[in-house]
Amino acid sequence: MSMPERIGTIREAINEALREEMRRDERIFLMGEDIGLAGGVFKVTAGLQEEFGPERVRDTPIAEAGIVGLAVGAAMTGARPIVEIMFNDFTTLASDQIVNQAAKLRYMTAGQCKVPMVIRTGMGAGRRAAAQHSQSLHAWFCHIPGLKVVLPSTPADAKGLLKSAIRDDNPVMVLEDKMMYGQEGPIPEGDYTVPLGQAKIHRKGTDATVICTSSMLYPSLEAAERLAEEGVDVTVIDPRTISPLDEEALVNSAVETGRVLVVDEGYESFGVTAEIAARVQEKAFYYLDAPVRRLGAADVPVPFAPSLEDLTIPSADQIAGIIREMME
Repeated sequence: MSMPERIGTIREAINEALREEMRRDERIFLMGEDIGLAGGVFKVTAGLQEEFGPERVRDTPIAEAGIVGLAVGAAMTGARPIVEIMFNDFTTLASDQIVNQAAKLRYMTAGQCKVPMVIRTGMGAGRRAAAQHSQSLHAWFCHIPGLKVVLPSTPADAKGLLKSAIRDDNPVMVLEDKMMYGQEGPIPEGDYTVPLGQAKIHRKGTDATVICTSSMLYPSLEAAERLAEEGVDVTVIDPRTISPLDEEALVNSAVETGRVLVVDEGYESFGVTAEIAARVQEKAFYYLDAPVRRLGAADVPVPFAPSLEDLTIPSADQIAGIIREMME
């Protein structure tokens, strides 16, 4: 039986998930820069300090390594911290704590020590924030065993995936596209969760599959609608989590349609598009009618000039153009 829904934004869905989980479990607390009185740089945590107090919604100094290091220690000793890093570009400052501590301690202690923590951070270009505040670095963390990596693209998924991440006994990176906080859609009410590692088909077609992550869902759906007017029927599928990856669902869609395009806002070279394309090509090779194609962000530092920045982000025009080429 489906849950009652209301229409809201991804920002509201995340806030609701945090609020519900903090009410459910007193071990959960938040840490981050300006998340308390200011409600976060993108206002995602607005009102939480008023309800839960400064002990559970903690404003921190500008010290990403310290914030994440403290959270690792808290998680090891029984708490369930949620850290907000303003921009995912700044996770580079806490890379040792994320990659060498949080990701490895459960393995290195043979399961005696768990690190149940979530790191939320904003990624993506389009806000005219230039090269140090606009990257999509999620592929880096998928390379590290011990980390789970979540990329919500709708309000429902933002709520359901975050709640699952908070309840997981492993460190989970939740990367939210900064341009999508105002994206509206249904938000299921109540205790709604989405399992990590389960893809979602947003549109079912027969001629080609577009595998798209995060903000790339929307230009992919737009391209699919345009192509439908030309008689080309496209499946649009969102992995939702890229570690763990729902490889079976992606391969099955490739087998059904015979053509696959992978779209991701991370840099195209050595990124998510390459990994997913390789897995699909290996598992569905004999069913493919064309080589797997991929489309990522341009391999350049993100420009500040709007006219240049927009050119670095995959678009519906590019997606539709590549599918047309594959159909030929």
